[in-house]
Amino acid sequence: MDTTGTLDEALQRLHVSGPERLGRLTNHAPMAVEALVANGRAAAVHRWLDLYASRLEEFPAGVEPVTEADWRSALGDPRRAADWIAHFGRELAERPWRDVLTQWWPRLLPGMYGGSTHPVIRVGHAVRTLLADESAGPRLTELAHGLGYWAARHHPVTGLAPVPGADSAAAALDAVPPVAGREGGFPARLGHVRSLPVWAAAVTDPDEAHRRLTELVGAATRRYATHGHGDETMLVHAATAPNAVLRTLPALPRALWVPSLQAAWTASAAVTAMYAPDAPVPYAAPGAVTPEEVFERALAHGDEHVIKLTDTALDVGDERALAAALRAVELCEPLR
Repeated sequence: MDTTGTLDEALQRLHVSGPERLGRLTNHAPMAVEALVANGRAAAVHRWLDLYASRLEEFPAGVEPVTEADWRSALGDPRRAADWIAHFGRELAERPWRDVLTQWWPRLLPGMYGGSTHPVIRVGHAVRTLLADESAGPRLTELAHGLGYWAARHHPVTGLAPVPGADSAAAALDAVPPVAGREGGFPARLGHVRSLPVWAAAVTDPDEAHRRLTELVGAATRRYATHGHGDETMLVHAATAPNAVLRTLPALPRALWVPSLQAAWTASAAVTAMYAPDAPVPYAAPGAVTPEEVFERALAHGDEHVIKLTDTALDVGDERALAAALRAVELCEPLR
């Protein structure tokens, strides 16, 4: 738990900014500062925000209020981001946050692929803060921003043909067929994903879903150490998106754990299909380095994706996960 008040100060500072910039790029600052605080680097938060400030845009204007009667027509409309954030702000002011999350999670889960999976990642960071301290108003506001961004960027993936998978998450990721079209950004490539390996479809037990999701996060994180050069930024999400779902499970009814696993697998596998390289590079052991030292290197580097992948790598906790974080430090452009 953050006892310095820094996280709440930072979130208040950020809530005057919109969830995106330039109409398509995600505002990563709320997620990155939460990761910094969660890993004991609260003292660096405002300095990091000063560096990132040029990438923030003003909060967008609203169009019209979202209501319970017409929310379906506003789902997936990025022009309605402010309307959706305001809607969840009202919801969270009137009801316990877990109740709001439980109602909306199954509504939003099929569309977690919009916004390059950033909305669900933002929600996962927000939920982690609330599980640590439910009393802080800025954290509820952050959940409203995350859910609102998710609703505005809601984008389902349907019609995927199953292909043979594997017993383990690592082998199933290796079996993901690359997409035929690799031009354009995330939305264009996502449209080329036609089939994914079967891996999580047969799971029915919530505890097994939790185990599999944990396995998936570990496999996707470790895989970055040898495959991250396919796209040093986008392949981060193959690990951080399912980890956001994993972090949210304790706040959800067990009945929602199985569909959460299935959606997270689709997200991780789809990102792998869109950005995996033609061939891996040899695994490079990180040597004698502690998790704290790895996170310090991520902070010194400053890139938001490096910070978030390192945050996930520390959750996984083994040598190869730390190697993945250090690989991201090598591959990504530092924040300046």
